[in-house]
Amino acid sequence: NRVTELSALSLAAAVDNILDTSLNGTPATPAEISYHSDADNWNQFVFATEWWCGRMLNAARPIQEKMTLFWHGHFTSAWWSIYHTQHSVSQNQLYRQLALGNFRELTQRMAIEPAMLVYLSNAGNVKSAPNQNFARELMELFTLGVGNYTEDDVVAAARAWTGHNALWPNYAYEFRPTQHDNDLKTFFGTTRNWDGPDIINEILRDNAAKQLISARYITSKLWDFFAYPGGPTTVINALADVFIANNLEIKPLLRAMFNRPEFYATPAKQGLVRTPVVWMVALAYYSGLTFNEIGVAWRGERLGQQLFNPPNVAGWKPNAAWLTTSGVSARGQIAGTVAWRLRMNNGFEYLHQLSVEAAVDNVAAFFGVAPLSTASRNALINAHRAERAAQTWNSYWSPTNLLIMTMLTPEFHMA
Repeated sequence: NRVTELSALSLAAAVDNILDTSLNGTPATPAEISYHSDADNWNQFVFATEWWCGRMLNAARPIQEKMTLFWHGHFTSAWWSIYHTQHSVSQNQLYRQLALGNFRELTQRMAIEPAMLVYLSNAGNVKSAPNQNFARELMELFTLGVGNYTEDDVVAAARAWTGHNALWPNYAYEFRPTQHDNDLKTFFGTTRNWDGPDIINEILRDNAAKQLISARYITSKLWDFFAYPGGPTTVINALADVFIANNLEIKPLLRAMFNRPEFYATPAKQGLVRTPVVWMVALAYYSGLTFNEIGVAWRGERLGQQLFNPPNVAGWKPNAAWLTTSGVSARGQIAGTVAWRLRMNNGFEYLHQLSVEAAVDNVAAFFGVAPLSTASRNALINAHRAERAAQTWNSYWSPTNLLIMTMLTPEFHMA
């Protein structure tokens, strides 16, 4: 299997293998979500969600889908705010296409995607009434972070992006020269007739100081996403230098990150809670159930992560955000559904013929969390032994609850 294949390689060779997304090919947009239908939008949303989860599960190199998810939470927009199937899917395909590509190119192309133009109000940004939504988030959330620009910079950037619109009724991108502000604008201290794409180039290419800030900002977010929140400054700075040296290409940055010894230290190995989507994909992988059976499209909201619907422009927060009372309760309900389906037709009935310890180890192996920590294994053994003793009259519940509890162990929640 894949783990065995990678284990036979050196670390550097394994990282290169993981990053070789050429084996994924170029997934075509399914016909069912290649257009927008008011009458069938919910079913299109469900189809899109299950299709994307299927890509996460089945892609030869899932790092591409992992990065698509990262960009989806970074350059955010929301299905039900845009309310246009084709535009939401087009944005998703852009993030997939450039998942490990050039950050500046991705930022430029993201800026004129209809989904982003509508979501952050640039669709109607005109010189008579400049709208600051996109200009502000471009710097605050997408490239630089708070404190690395001024309000005057936001005003200038908003004026620079006037005329880069999306026109009703289809909201396709169109540059309208008559709606563009061609007057002089002062951005980062330089006065000239700035245009929207110039703003991105200034941040990510032409202004070395801002480029360094952005490189560290994106590197830090990627470390938070793949390792644990709050990476060491020395590591982040060193990786950001690699990022800049490679013209803001994402793949060399990830290669350098995945080869760092700090990436394999205990804080990184134990530093992330699986996001709800990743947790449900893991359930599908180990259980063999379909995403429809698990309910990924409609259950994601209660878990705290519904694909195509980040909560706001800041995207999803890691770790603690997934461990709310309602989020953990929802995981328990889903685990119960998975266990019920696995128990159909006397599934796992054979556990009664095993010792308590063997039953626990068997289920742990089934869900890919063997060997369990001593604390988790002992807790499951004690609970399963007590249930067997208390329910001699009913053979259903002790195996069922062992399945549920295993899906809720800390080990199964770790990324």
